[in-house]
Amino acid sequence: MQPVQITIRDIPTSLALQNHLLKKAYKLDHFYKRIQHCRIVIDVPQKHKRNGKLFRVCIDIRVPGKELVVNKKHDEDVYVAVRDAFHAVERKLETYAGKIRGDVKAHDGIDFGYVKRLFPEEGYGFILSAEGLEYYFSLTNVAYPHFSQLEIGDIVHFIGAPASEGWQAHRVTKKNNNHH
Repeated sequence: MQPVQITIRDIPTSLALQNHLLKKAYKLDHFYKRIQHCRIVIDVPQKHKRNGKLFRVCIDIRVPGKELVVNKKHDEDVYVAVRDAFHAVERKLETYAGKIRGDVKAHDGIDFGYVKRLFPEEGYGFILSAEGLEYYFSLTNVAYPHFSQLEIGDIVHFIGAPASEGWQAHRVTKKNNNHH
């Protein structure tokens, strides 16, 4: 990765926070290797609020031909706001990388993969995405067909989201394989 620029406004900065931000920024290379620049800004936009202050984390990533921006991640804990902002930018990088490879259609947020493991008795399974990430899903996450009709190897599309212990697939839909 090229340079990482960190700006912290309206709050005391610490070496621990700066190191945490650098570590998170350099991990973005796992999602896309051709990042040209990363700018991170942390501030407290509503300084006059009497109740607890909310930290805002803005991340601006420049990749060939595009700029990816996350700028609306707020939390009372600066580390939670940082975590949420980096999860959001990771998703954007995954989507962008998939489009560059031709894995993902123009619909932002739609991922493709195949059913890797199923546990029918327990009502859940796992999808391996085109990017190589594993997504958990349960029978309540399946839009079509019914969970019981899915088989290992079925190609599916879904909306992936960060979960407490990894990634989760929502609105899982079996892809019509008649065209292959």
